[in-house]
Amino acid sequence: MSGLCELTGVLNQALALRHIQEGFRILDEKSGEFERFDAQHQGAAHAVLCIAEWVDAGYSDQRLIDSLLHKFSPEQRRRMAIAEYLLLRMAEAFSCIAKEDADSAIKVLHFVLQAERELNDPRLMVLAHFWKGRAHRKKGEYEAALHDIAEARRLANRLHATDLTALIQVQEGWINFQLGRSKEGLRLLDQAEAGLKSSDDWLALGNIESARGRIVRRSGEYAQALHHFDKAVAIYARRYPNHRNLARALVNAAYVKRLIALQLRKRIDSRAGGSSREAEEVESRGATHSRYSKLCREALEQLHRAGEIYAHHQNHIGTGTVLVNAGQLHLDQGEIDRASQEAVKAYELAQQKHDHILMARARLLQSAAENARVEEQLEDADLALHANLARQHAEEAIALAKHTENRRLTAGAYLARGNCAANDFFQDWDEAKQYVDLASSLVGAADRDHLWEEMAMLKSRILRASKIDDTLRAWSEGMLGEKTFQQVTEEFAEIVIPKVWMREGCKVSRVAQRLSVSPKKVRRILRNAGLLTAGE
Repeated sequence: MSGLCELTGVLNQALALRHIQEGFRILDEKSGEFERFDAQHQGAAHAVLCIAEWVDAGYSDQRLIDSLLHKFSPEQRRRMAIAEYLLLRMAEAFSCIAKEDADSAIKVLHFVLQAERELNDPRLMVLAHFWKGRAHRKKGEYEAALHDIAEARRLANRLHATDLTALIQVQEGWINFQLGRSKEGLRLLDQAEAGLKSSDDWLALGNIESARGRIVRRSGEYAQALHHFDKAVAIYARRYPNHRNLARALVNAAYVKRLIALQLRKRIDSRAGGSSREAEEVESRGATHSRYSKLCREALEQLHRAGEIYAHHQNHIGTGTVLVNAGQLHLDQGEIDRASQEAVKAYELAQQKHDHILMARARLLQSAAENARVEEQLEDADLALHANLARQHAEEAIALAKHTENRRLTAGAYLARGNCAANDFFQDWDEAKQYVDLASSLVGAADRDHLWEEMAMLKSRILRASKIDDTLRAWSEGMLGEKTFQQVTEEFAEIVIPKVWMREGCKVSRVAQRLSVSPKKVRRILRNAGLLTAGE
């Protein structure tokens, strides 16, 4: 590759000014020379690190870096000056991050930072702290990530590297959000956008919109979150039709569509439990169901596209994330076996990369699937087996989540364990309450998303069950209050009949036969409980 030092200088200048399209044009022109890259050339290590930064900005992928790194033989590495060797190690660290090996990246970058204190290359220090912070973030180690990212920003400010500071602020905003400081996160994202708005760094600008979507989603503003994710998808697609960040935005958009679909399904279920005598109510329910189906279909299509992108990059964690999200959608629609299969595949992919976050999420999906088998009371199901598997998977998820600093992941795992305790097999309400309390301590006061809703639903279920226990205990001790025996009998029927109806496959005739009561009475009680419509 002729004029290597000159080319590196031009590319570094374009990178400093965030002239991304110009840099891509230059790299495209020189792409045919990459195969002839001479690792013996003076400045070769500097060139490889420069190209690694351009890959980080969205050009090609880590396979380009790997092909260049392979040209440096062990013998040549031993003869390299320490300054050049550190540049090469930096490029290798980035390759580790891109290949989802955060542990190796952290070790390499730690070594580089220790050595750089002697050589004192300020910009390399900034980059090393920046990438090291990102590697910690990928592992869910948010305090360590924030330490490195903050140090990178401090050093970048000293260099008056405005555009680099803006890039760092995107990461800093995201980590603050993960630590529960959403307002600070949004403030940093706004600052980053102001610093980059005159550039053509579509990758960074897309990252800002994507991060905003995640922050807004947590407050329960799903429509606004979807707007940000759709905007991120449009920004990425301008120049990066196969970038991993586009896949991530598609996954996030699909996830929000699932949450909106779940809200619609609740509305459908609530309407089904009430009066359906008027034609307009039936029509409204049909329109809502049509929108629900459309959202689920669109979400699966977006996940399919994201899966294609991740497969192109051989990105196991991304592929596993797609599988978990698709599995959740399948579970929502009653496809329990398919959801379980997706969870198993996701766990295996996460295990290969030692990714505790994805491993925990996969186990949570498995727990939910097994719990669904228990709650549905399928005739051929071994309820004890499925209940114990649900509990086992939830406990594994808790242990995995505790390897990270992801508070919400841990909270979700506690809720999953609480749901197991509260299922129809265990019905251990004291244990369920303990896990709800643990989850509550980890969920922020401003959080109003699906996790908060799930927690509220479990609390409500525990409260209803506790009231039933108190009522039955009082009756057993002869404390009936002012109620007649007939009233007590009626209340007892209202407690028992819905439970028996669920265990008997939701068949009114079987409940009537089992309890020796009239089908008419069974239907009346089920309608009062909102389990049957007026016409059933």
